[in-house]
Amino acid sequence: MEAVAVIVALIFAVLVALGVIATVKTVRAVKRGVDRTVTQARRTVEDTRLKARQYVQPGAAGEVAQLRLSLRTSMRATQEALRLAAPEDASLSEALQLFERLSAHGHELDEELRRLEAEPDRERIAACLPELRERTERVRESADSLRWAAQDRARRFAEDDLEALSGQIRMEAGALRHWTVEEPEGTAPAAGRPESASSGPAAGPAADRGADRAARPETGPAAEQAVGERPAITGGAEAWQPGYSWQKARRPESTT
Repeated sequence: MEAVAVIVALIFAVLVALGVIATVKTVRAVKRGVDRTVTQARRTVEDTRLKARQYVQPGAAGEVAQLRLSLRTSMRATQEALRLAAPEDASLSEALQLFERLSAHGHELDEELRRLEAEPDRERIAACLPELRERTERVRESADSLRWAAQDRARRFAEDDLEALSGQIRMEAGALRHWTVEEPEGTAPAAGRPESASSGPAAGPAADRGADRAARPETGPAAEQAVGERPAITGGAEAWQPGYSWQKARRPESTT
C-alpha cells in the first residue's frame, strides 16, 4: 500500500513539474511575441513620423528626417535579406559578422541624427549636416552592397540549379522518346508486322510458306464445315477478298 502511495506521489510530482515547465515556456513565448509586436509598432510609428517630418518641415530639419528614414530602411532591408539567406548558404556567415559591425555604426549614426532633430539651433543643424550626410551615404552604400551581393549570389545559384535540372530533363525526355532514334538502313521491321525473335534468315522460307498457306482459301470438307459453323463477315453478294489471313473463304452457293 505504501508503494502505491509513493508511485502516485511521484506521478503527481512529475505532472506538476511538466505543467510548470509548459507554463513557463508559454509565458516566455507570449512575452517574445508581445516584444516583437511592440517593437514593430514603435518602428512603424517612427517611420511614419519621419515620413511626415521630411515633407512638413523643409530645410535642414526635413533633410535630417530624410537621412534617418533612408538609413533605417536600408539597414532593415539588408538585415532581413541576410537573415533569410544565411540558413541556406553558409558562406554568408562572414557577411553577417560584417553587417553586425556595420549595424553598430548605423545605430550610433541614427542616434546622432535623432539628437540633431531635437536641436533648436538651425545653424548648428546646418553645420553638422554635411558630415552626417556623408556618413549616412557610406553606411547605406555598405549595407546596399552586402544586400545586393547576397541577392545576386542566391539568383546565380538558382540559375545554375535550373540549368542543370533542364539538362537532366532534356536527357530524360530523349530517353523516353527512344523510338524517334533512326535505326540503321535494312534493319527496320516491315510496316504493320512486329519484329519477333524468329524473324531471322533461317525463319524466312518457313514464314513465306506459312503466309502462302494462310493466303490460299481452304477447300474441301474442312472448309465447308468451318463455314457452316462460323458465317462470313461480308455479305452474300460480295466476293472473297484475299490479302488478310484472318478472312475465310466463302462456300459457293448452290445454283440448283
